[in-house]
Amino acid sequence: MSDLPVVPFNLNMHTARLLMSEPFFASLSRRIDKTPTTAIPTAGVRVNPDRQQFELMYNPEFFAALSDEHKLGVLMHEFYHIILEHVTGRKPTEGIRRIDNIAMDLAINGLPEMAGKLPSESNPGPMMPSGEPMKGCLPGEGPFADLPAGMTYEWYLEALKKMGEGDPEGGNGDGSGEPGEPGSGQGQPGDGDPFGGMDSFDDHDAFGDTDGTAGEIAKERLKEAIKKAAEDAEKSRNWGSVSSSMRKNILDRITTRVDWKKVLRYFVKTSQRSDKRSTPRRLNKRYPRIHPGKRVRRHAKIAISIDQSGSVDDQMLAAFFSELSELSGIAEFTVIPFDSAVGEDKIYVWKKGQTRKWERVMCGGTCFNAPTKYVNEHQFDGHIILTDLCAPKPIASACQRMWMTTKAYADRPYFQTNERIIAIDV
Repeated sequence: MSDLPVVPFNLNMHTARLLMSEPFFASLSRRIDKTPTTAIPTAGVRVNPDRQQFELMYNPEFFAALSDEHKLGVLMHEFYHIILEHVTGRKPTEGIRRIDNIAMDLAINGLPEMAGKLPSESNPGPMMPSGEPMKGCLPGEGPFADLPAGMTYEWYLEALKKMGEGDPEGGNGDGSGEPGEPGSGQGQPGDGDPFGGMDSFDDHDAFGDTDGTAGEIAKERLKEAIKKAAEDAEKSRNWGSVSSSMRKNILDRITTRVDWKKVLRYFVKTSQRSDKRSTPRRLNKRYPRIHPGKRVRRHAKIAISIDQSGSVDDQMLAAFFSELSELSGIAEFTVIPFDSAVGEDKIYVWKKGQTRKWERVMCGGTCFNAPTKYVNEHQFDGHIILTDLCAPKPIASACQRMWMTTKAYADRPYFQTNERIIAIDV
């Protein structure tokens, strides 16, 4: 018998192999955190409130017991929960939580690309804590034999409500009545339960629980991740098993018109630094009687470099600075005029409500290295450049950088970059 310690299953080490035939999901997977935990029996997705991005949580023992085919199916299942906005867009009332969970799973598991990838009656997965083998909620199988595949979450929810009429949660009867009829005691799976004891195999408890800021930032980050994954799949002309209808759904999501105001807010919020300070006025949830609580303050120092070449007109500037008023409480904005050099004597900190009329103070050529060097040397948290992009590509930025311009210049940038280029509509 070996004395070597058992190494816990690490999903990160296996995702590249598991998703080898699924380029779209492989690309998306690289941009989603995967965290092992024993807090849930199987797997689940949520928005991590601290990191403000989506996270796949998985039980290592559960994943280790799955076949490779089922590992792939569970991964795709969880990613679809994110793509279809189940995590941030669903928060069912307690009275229909179970059927809501089942409806979401049916909408995913009935997709053509999911066929044969999840545990089923003919190919069950490992034993669950209930003592039953793991099976997915599949249209056309088991208690859902009469439900067709390929329908929406909303359609399945209404169908399930009718199946469980009188007892929307199902399984709360005493087993003495006909299926679907309420009883007086705690029933056993299948006794008086129109869903045959079936429930979602993964954890949905965190769905809809994110606060406004964390959820908003996570959704913006996800949009960017899906866009990159879709672009990779389009370039390689290989989406793997993703169906044509789902491909269209995904492409429609990423080609919708970008709201530059939302992008600006997202950029500022993701530039914020967290300042944690102890305070007796807040309760420490872990050690309430021993340690004081923490007050978290998030703030950002943002540089705004404005091209003096004449490409940034007064209308564009007025729209931009008007939007900054909404963000002045969470960030400090430093205005940096530049052409081929930075006008250091013209730099100022913009204040909310400032009525100072914008004046063009320089009139030389354009060099993006000048403001970038200044920002790098003065330790800003974020850098926004308002320009026509008509100059060579600059040096790397020490903080995240975003370009804001008109639609004409945004569609035809002078240089290639992976950084965001956003058009201001005025």
